[in-house]
Amino acid sequence: MTLDELVVEAAGGQPGAPATTTEGEARRRLAATPGGTAVVDQRQLEARSDVSIADSLNIVPGVIANSFLGGNDQPKIHIRGSGQQTNPTERGLLILQDGLPLNRADGSYIVGLIDPRMADFFEVYRGYTANRLGATVLGGAINFVSPTGSGSPGAQVSVEGGSYGYVRTQVQGGDRKGDYDAFVQYSYDQRDGYRTWNGSDRTIFSANAGARINDNISTRVFVGYTDLGFEIAGPLSWNRMKADPTQAAPGPITVNGVPTEPGPNALRDKPLRDTQQARVGSRTTATYGEHVFDLALGYTYTDDTFRFPVGTGYRITDGGDFTTSARYAYRPDKTAALPLFETTAMYVVGSADRTWANNYRSIRTTAFGSNELEAQTLSVWSGFNVPVGAFTISPALSYMMATRDNTDTFGAARRPTINAVSGATGTVAATNTSFSRSYDAFNPSLAFLYNLAPNNVVFAAVSRTYEAPTFDDLLEATGGTPNTSPTGFATPNLKGQSSITAETGTRGTWDRFAWDVVTYYSWIEDELIRTTNISGALSTVNADKTRHFGVELGGSVRLTDALTARVTYTFQDFRFWNDPLYGDNRIAGAPRHVFLGALRYTINPQLWVEGEVQWVPDDVPVDNANTLFSEAFATVNMRAHYKYDARWSGYAEVRNLFDANYAASTLTIGRATRADQAAFLPGDGRAVYGGIKARF
Repeated sequence: MTLDELVVEAAGGQPGAPATTTEGEARRRLAATPGGTAVVDQRQLEARSDVSIADSLNIVPGVIANSFLGGNDQPKIHIRGSGQQTNPTERGLLILQDGLPLNRADGSYIVGLIDPRMADFFEVYRGYTANRLGATVLGGAINFVSPTGSGSPGAQVSVEGGSYGYVRTQVQGGDRKGDYDAFVQYSYDQRDGYRTWNGSDRTIFSANAGARINDNISTRVFVGYTDLGFEIAGPLSWNRMKADPTQAAPGPITVNGVPTEPGPNALRDKPLRDTQQARVGSRTTATYGEHVFDLALGYTYTDDTFRFPVGTGYRITDGGDFTTSARYAYRPDKTAALPLFETTAMYVVGSADRTWANNYRSIRTTAFGSNELEAQTLSVWSGFNVPVGAFTISPALSYMMATRDNTDTFGAARRPTINAVSGATGTVAATNTSFSRSYDAFNPSLAFLYNLAPNNVVFAAVSRTYEAPTFDDLLEATGGTPNTSPTGFATPNLKGQSSITAETGTRGTWDRFAWDVVTYYSWIEDELIRTTNISGALSTVNADKTRHFGVELGGSVRLTDALTARVTYTFQDFRFWNDPLYGDNRIAGAPRHVFLGALRYTINPQLWVEGEVQWVPDDVPVDNANTLFSEAFATVNMRAHYKYDARWSGYAEVRNLFDANYAASTLTIGRATRADQAAFLPGDGRAVYGGIKARF
């Protein structure tokens, strides 16, 4: 969404800048792309404290990002419905850092590993526009671009803190000497949390260095490490949330001998996630006249421990993933925002060991399963951008291939079980869970863009996209309850989901106005529908046919020289289509209307204040049967930013000013069998934050 002044820089960014791109280049390129795109920079995040990935994305139309567990968690993110039912998000989007995927080879990801304020800016690609990056998903892609020594010389230190035990510090520095530059940054944050058993902490280190080898070739290397941990307070029933949203999920409560408010027991089982990821990569770019070549290599190693409630138990996964990405572009017109022809290939291969163990009152006990998981995903994309007068015609074709191979390495004839109430143990017969799945698809697209005037375009596109399931879809522990461990595994033979999407839109600026409007309709086959049962266990099925319709609107207006308004509005109508179980019901978890509006008053060049409202004006279905709903809500935020001089600045913010008690997210359920189902995740109450930043 174009909300700020458009910055246009000469192609290539800073003279001789080694193997990097600038925000100006990104804005120019995405503005000329016929489809839903956006660039978010650090100016748009100013004066926001405790910034999660959800806070940074909800200003983009078409992106729904809600806190799921609180703190530095995995917020629930989806674009055009892709990934909306994952709990928390692990599929449906391609997440990249400097063009290299953070997704594992099977397509899953842990979005809490990203701190958006450590990016210089990030690009958002909605729908088919992500295919040029190597995406093999329906939703789109988000690419976080790191600062460099060329673009961000000097040093910066920031410290902030506030409610619920929140503290964060960030230190960064970079420099350039001739043909070389380097940049290093570190951040640490922790939070006690709004709820009981809701603490989190995260440490991130990243660095990059670039070299201009000669007039034609430059290269850059990246390294990074993230240590992420967060406690999971669990879902509450609606009545329990309204009575006390700060409590952790207590599990089923027995009243007159009858269990009520079924759900996991977070107080007893103490679910949490503890993840470490190390990353290393490089990108080399060579330009010879009209020809541009780009080669990127990356490796990530992830060690992920997810302690679920007893009904699922411990899931421990560790392994590595290699990425190779190659790109060629033909640019006979150096002034054009897009090349005349471009082709990209990305290949990701990885393996991981996964161990399943029983959770007895937060203690890891006997292992009941183990697997060796191997995946590979290949995507190849080629496309033209042919100018015909004021028109640009953009045909493209992509191909994707994926394999998901699971070898059961457990070996024992029986699997141990445990009762979390009595401590009683037992065994059940073990069956082999091994499988081998393969997927492939061709995805054509055709788009048109018309330049009405400088910086004003209209466009239309028809595209096909395809997405294979992840191991989290294909291998699930089953048979558990809120008080007993799993008794086996489900290995559904799922199909990949595919969609045909027609979209049209316009974006541009005129006088005091800026706008970005897209509307789309998707015909989806075999949509991957992921739901949660009473114990908290997950399962995925294919819905035969579904339909997604949406409107994505962003805009701003400078009312006076001192007063600016901005708005982001997303409309979604996602439905099953003649489904044997759910008819034409709405798909659970998707609000129809999401509105974010802000009014900023600039008191003087040093000080501005802003009020912001987030409004979900209608009830959201919690289950696909549309029998249980989360109620509409609105929250109000206030913030101020003061720039003392070129070195010092400070900011303050009040979140949820009127202390609304609301569900920020919910679990998604197939059919809620009772009104007191524990399915609601409370949003934070009123909170006050402040921070100081110094540049040197």
